[in-house]
Amino acid sequence: MRAVLQRVRSASVTVGGEVVGAIDEPGLLALVGVTHDDGPEQVATMARKISDLRILEGERSLSDLGAPVLVVSQFTLYADTRKGRRPSWNAAAPGPVAEPMVESVVAALRDRGLRVETGRFGAHMEVALVNDGPVTIVLDV
Repeated sequence: MRAVLQRVRSASVTVGGEVVGAIDEPGLLALVGVTHDDGPEQVATMARKISDLRILEGERSLSDLGAPVLVVSQFTLYADTRKGRRPSWNAAAPGPVAEPMVESVVAALRDRGLRVETGRFGAHMEVALVNDGPVTIVLDV
């Protein structure tokens, strides 16, 4: 499982002209990708890392501040661009595998007491954010 975390002042996801998820205060945008062999262990580790990484202002975490997170599924995090000009998506888990895994990350974050907003799995999403810092972290678990 892979995630790109961006520290944000605000962030939103729009699908077909409708805002489907938004945070309007400092927190994190988490772009989450799933590969074929991810399971419950990766979900738990990813949720713990997202929740507890001290990358917000004052070296505090989402958990420390009660700050929100916007989780957006992002299969393109597993693009293989080593050959040619067209990325391969072979490392990305297919939708029927990836969707429940992303939902499990969301549930695990909520179980940790966080406010979690989401995008819409499989939809063409417009993601808007005000990056704070900028701070961008890549997590591989």
